[in-house]
Amino acid sequence: MPTLSVILITRNEESNLDDCLASLEGIAQQIVVVDSNSTDRTLDIAHNYGALMAYPTDWPGFGPQKNRALDLATGEWVLSLDADERLTPALKSEILTAMNHSAHVNCFAIPRLSWYCGRFIRHSGWSPDYVERLFKRGTARFSDDLVHERLIPNGTVAKLENPMLHYSFMNYTQVLDKLNRYSTASAEQAFAKGKKSNPAKAVLHGMWAFIRTYILRAGFLDGPQGFALALSNAHGTYYRYMKLWQLNQDAGK
Repeated sequence: MPTLSVILITRNEESNLDDCLASLEGIAQQIVVVDSNSTDRTLDIAHNYGALMAYPTDWPGFGPQKNRALDLATGEWVLSLDADERLTPALKSEILTAMNHSAHVNCFAIPRLSWYCGRFIRHSGWSPDYVERLFKRGTARFSDDLVHERLIPNGTVAKLENPMLHYSFMNYTQVLDKLNRYSTASAEQAFAKGKKSNPAKAVLHGMWAFIRTYILRAGFLDGPQGFALALSNAHGTYYRYMKLWQLNQDAGK
């Protein structure tokens, strides 16, 4: 039977990590957690599940940090998870079947069903949300992106049917916090690539993000949360371009 290593990167995830690791029962032979200066109970929770731990003091970005976790994995297969994700019994059964009958497939994409402030979002561009997470060790690496990293697999990618549950936003405080952090990181990443922005571009891209999410991707079918999600996408896009413009301005001084 093939062995499975589950890899995670964490920072202050005590509210999520216990449920995430509990959902791995019966499927993971190894759990790897690479932590970034957590000050809550994250490390204690990981130790309770027998995780192999690493504690780098620097922050190279999401992609490089996940590659650090990947380098510690020893299983024949690797499953990359975020702390706010959960495996269902149906998905675990499908993963076991996939690993045992995958002679010509090196990587599987898993659909995610994501929670946003009171409901699972089934439209708005969030569903189906396939993410490439399960792969044979040695056949894939993560991109070096500071944020919005992606897995780069070699070979055939197939899709699983059963979704993982993604408790991405429990309340609007979390939405605002992540909006701020990710818009900053995205602006810095764009600036490093030499991209430019201005206030007009920020407004237009923000408006387009709302229209795309709420109308073109049927966010209106997700009720009040769909409207709020479209607004937060618009705000995040607006501030990403404004922060990029500010970086351009500061560099020109």
